[in-house]
Amino acid sequence: MGLKLADLWTWRGRVGRTKYAGFGILLSFVKLNLDRLVAALLGYNWTILDYWVFDQPGIFRLSQRRAELYAILVLLALPFIWAGVVLTIRRLRDANLSPWLVVLFFVPFLNLLFFLVLIIVPSASANSAARISPGTRLRRTLSRVIPSSEIGSAAMGIVTTVILALWFTILGVYGMSQYGWGLFIGIPFFLGLNSVVIYGFHQPRSLGKCLLVAMLSVVLVGLIILLIAIEGLICLLMAAPLAVFLALLGGLVGFFLQRRESSPPVHVFPAMLILLPGFIALEPLAVREPPRYVARTSVVINAKRSEVWKHVVSFPELPPPSERLFKTGIAYPVRAEIEGRGPGAVRHCVFSTGAFVEPVKIWDEPRLLKFDVQSQPRVMDEWSPYNLRPPHIENYLVSLEGQFLLTELPNGQTLLEGTTVYQNRIWPGAYWRLWSDFIIQRIHYRVLDHIKNLSEAQTNT
Repeated sequence: MGLKLADLWTWRGRVGRTKYAGFGILLSFVKLNLDRLVAALLGYNWTILDYWVFDQPGIFRLSQRRAELYAILVLLALPFIWAGVVLTIRRLRDANLSPWLVVLFFVPFLNLLFFLVLIIVPSASANSAARISPGTRLRRTLSRVIPSSEIGSAAMGIVTTVILALWFTILGVYGMSQYGWGLFIGIPFFLGLNSVVIYGFHQPRSLGKCLLVAMLSVVLVGLIILLIAIEGLICLLMAAPLAVFLALLGGLVGFFLQRRESSPPVHVFPAMLILLPGFIALEPLAVREPPRYVARTSVVINAKRSEVWKHVVSFPELPPPSERLFKTGIAYPVRAEIEGRGPGAVRHCVFSTGAFVEPVKIWDEPRLLKFDVQSQPRVMDEWSPYNLRPPHIENYLVSLEGQFLLTELPNGQTLLEGTTVYQNRIWPGAYWRLWSDFIIQRIHYRVLDHIKNLSEAQTNT
């Protein structure tokens, strides 16, 4: 293989797939263990999952020691990033692919699939003797199966890839109850990549047509998932921005692969059939406790704190929701009831889908009401032609605790702040947190505005 340190620093020349694989595995091993050593010296445990999952409350709210750890790890990563980028660009050049694809080196999870694709794709300069069996036999077989016409190859690429993606989705969702990286990152990327590689098997296709094939693949999967009762419309719409982006990204990679002057990358298709379900199957082994997120919302109320407190503890029926969000099936608060008084009392916040049972931990009247969440109803009723209850609506968005904090303001006003601490068991967490924070804050506003109206109406009477 002839690994040389000089290969890690120069942009010039090419790197074959064997050397690229050797350096990639070696550098990953060294980097992981170096980070583990540094983390251990600072009193932390570090695993490979920490590169994908950021389980801290926020980059600007880190403890000093945790911030020091990340600062050191970033500095240590710089030479490895340089080496990885250099090697990837040289491998892309060797495979006659666009060097701009190096941006995938920085995309979590996709960089693993991309690394494996670059290991599979042969050098563009490889001679014919190096491409004999089994690639030649596979190429001849695919040449007979894949139509040579543009419409036929597009249909073959879309239909074949959609069928496989549906099987992978059912495997992940119902076989393993996994709503993770493989489902939301791997499958959309696979849809774009695989459909375009098949589409351009016989001859290179234009970028616009390749991206259209990739888009049609992901749209068709979404429609079938809706029609065969795997998922509901609202959740599909939430996943759509991420899925479409990744499918187009996969289509872009497929475009560069199929336009190579050398033979088409026939090994990519069977390799993805093994790698993607393999990732999905192994993902449960890497499951870790999801991070805790905090959502806060506040309103200013023209009423004294003692008056506001009465309506925080419990409140009567809210009017029907006018917000469009709550007309999509997402659960919304209806009323709040209380059993008992003081710590140990049990609050029931009734939603459209059932009740939250909330044992009170802190009863500091009229300043703070803090409670755990003992049980919760499903998060939504899916929009679907069927009575659909996919696994994620029951226990994937989990409320852990909440509180109401009342702060006196000048002129007899009260600042009422509602807080929910929750976990989102759907990955990638950073993307799905955008949706969960938005929904929880809309729920907060519905409750806080109701308390505001009740308190101010009582004050004005």
